[in-house]
Parts: sequence; structure tokens; C-alpha cells
Amino acid sequence: MGDTGSRPPQLHPGRALAHTPGASSSGSPHRSDSRPPQTPRGARRSGPDGRPGTTPPVPGRPTSLPGPVGLLGCLGLPAALFALITWQVVTHGPLARADERLSRSLVHPDRVSELLADLGGVPVAVPVLAVVLGYVALSARAAGRQGWWRAPAVAAVLMAVVPAVIVPLKELVARPGPPVMGPGTGFYPSGHTATAVVAYGCATLLLLPRLRTARARRGLLGLCLAVNLAVAFGLVRRGYHWPLDVVASWCLGALLLTVAVVILDRGVSRSSRRSSAGTPSPRTGPS
Repeated sequence: MGDTGSRPPQLHPGRALAHTPGASSSGSPHRSDSRPPQTPRGARRSGPDGRPGTTPPVPGRPTSLPGPVGLLGCLGLPAALFALITWQVVTHGPLARADERLSRSLVHPDRVSELLADLGGVPVAVPVLAVVLGYVALSARAAGRQGWWRAPAVAAVLMAVVPAVIVPLKELVARPGPPVMGPGTGFYPSGHTATAVVAYGCATLLLLPRLRTARARRGLLGLCLAVNLAVAFGLVRRGYHWPLDVVASWCLGALLLTVAVVILDRGVSRSSRRSSAGTPSPRTGPS
């Protein structure tokens, strides 16, 4: 009785097991049978950065579809601006006259501006898009994804819509070109600008989900923006188009790309629902 204070502390098995990971009565999130807990939070996997519930980008999903307000802005604002510009050009209003004055101070033809303008031509932009479409289609088919053809088909149809929209508008508006282009009409809107926006924009939409890092995605978006700005700069500086011709085609391109995002997002959502409906749910216990 007198040596109780001199002995080292004794371990109590019951208390030790109560704090052992995996014990059934410990309250620990780790189960003794290695199964995850039934709560949704515990069942989620942590992402590469350690945050719960994070997952890598889903291949084949172009972008996140904006909400109703964002979708209305993506469609309504470009459409309203295009209507305003077209009205001013047709009536030769104050905006069109200011556009012509601005163009006279910006036009300085040189070889660099001509090369930049050529980036929006069909011989350059369409083959770039075709290569991306082929890569996306082959990689999705090799991965066994349902509807692997859908995204490339939507982009190809969208590219074919560009001349079907631009050519009639050129004929209807019949705007003369800048003085360096000589006599002639059919310069509004800019076909090179619309081709560049849709071709490089669709290629970017299809490649974004296949990039794993935010830095790579930002780099691709920056490259797409830089190429389109370079095309616009080349067209105006070389004197191929008035500035408003370019801005109007930007508006048309924004409308077409928004339509593409909506179609692709809905297609991916339908495929996901079919896949989830056809996959049996995992069994969580003995039958």
C-alpha cells in the first residue's frame, strides 16, 4: 500500500482502445471495417490541394453554364450592341461618322498588320480548329465516352454558320470599305473577325476541360484573347475594315459562342444523367 505513489502510471486497456483509430466506440471517423462513414461529408474525397470535396475538371464539359441572369447578359448585351452598330452604319449616323474619322488616324498599312489580319482568314483559323476537333474526338472516343462526337460536331456546325450569317449581312448593309481598299461594298461586318472569334473560341472551349491546372487554363484563355485582339489590330491598321466592322463581329461571335456553351452543357448533362441511371448503386451492407 505504501508504494502506490512510486509505481509508473498504468495503462488502462479500455481507455487506450477508446482512443485507438478504428475502434467502434471511439467516435473516430475511421471505421474498423475500412468502410467510409455514411455521412456525405465523410464520404467525399479530398482534392489535390487537401480541400474536401474538390475534384479535377471533368473531361468533355466545356464550361460552367451561367445562371439565367448571366445567360441573359451573354446573349442580350451583344445582341443589343450589334443592333445599335448596324443601325448607325445603315443610317450613317454619328457613331458611324466617328468610326470613319477614327479609322483615318489608325490606318498605317505594313507587313506586320497584314500578317496579323491573316490569322483570321479561313486558310489559317479553320485548320487550327480542325486539328483541335480531331484531337478532342479521338481522345474522347479512345476513352470510351458516350457522345464523343457531340462537342466536335457542335463546333463544326457553328463554324459553318459564320459565312451563312456574315455573307447576307454584307450584301444587305453594303458598307463601303476604308479608302485604302478602293471602291466596293460589303465590308460590314468583318468576316475575318467572326472567323477568328468562332474558330479560336471553339478550340478554347473544347480544350479548357482537358487542362488540369488553373494556370494552364488562364494561359489558354489569354492566348485566345491575344490572337483575336491581334487579328482586330491587323484588320484596322492595314485598312481592311473600319473599327465598327470588327466590333460588330465580336458581338456576333459572342452570341454564337454562348449558344455553343449552352448546347454543349446540356449535352453533357444528359449524358451524365444517362450514365448515372445505368450504373447500379454500390451496396453498403450485406443483403
